[in-house]
Amino acid sequence: LLGAMTLGVAPRPAHADAQAGQIKAQTCVICHGPLGNSTNPDYPVLAGQTQRYLYLQLKDFKEGRRSDPRMSPQAANLTREDMQDLADYFSQQRPAPIRTDSSEAAIDAGRRKSAEVLCTMCHLGGFSGQNEIPRVAGQYPQYIAKQLQDFRSHTRTNDAGNMASVTRGLTDDDIRNLSAYIASLQ
Repeated sequence: LLGAMTLGVAPRPAHADAQAGQIKAQTCVICHGPLGNSTNPDYPVLAGQTQRYLYLQLKDFKEGRRSDPRMSPQAANLTREDMQDLADYFSQQRPAPIRTDSSEAAIDAGRRKSAEVLCTMCHLGGFSGQNEIPRVAGQYPQYIAKQLQDFRSHTRTNDAGNMASVTRGLTDDDIRNLSAYIASLQ
């Protein structure tokens, strides 16, 4: 507050930030669903994602460090304030449970693989995420699988190589099983 006053900038009340995010999110919900709860497995659930991760992904899309034919144009004209408002808004929403049809065998195999490659060292127990590490629990298995495949093939590289090293030794079956397990964590 003092820093804002010193710079001659009036701080915005917290409810103004929430309202700004909600208004700006109207474009996002077309793909990511109401309150950031996607109903399409091609689009990630944004609700409950970490604020820092959301902000950094929007910034990466805007600056070309991450690319997607649908998302990159959406982020191109966002200001820093827009990205902060959107990240704040979606991080405060509650994720809704998703429906999956994964078998118990796939979920169990994914649980074992997760322990083997130490996923929770970064994503934390329950895959809830922290700071710039995403919450992946409750994402659609198709979306999780695509991200793991993209990291493995180096199509996605906006994480300083951490996931590339983790995914390097994963088979397609490992990726399917990990995706089933992580999606089952609601």
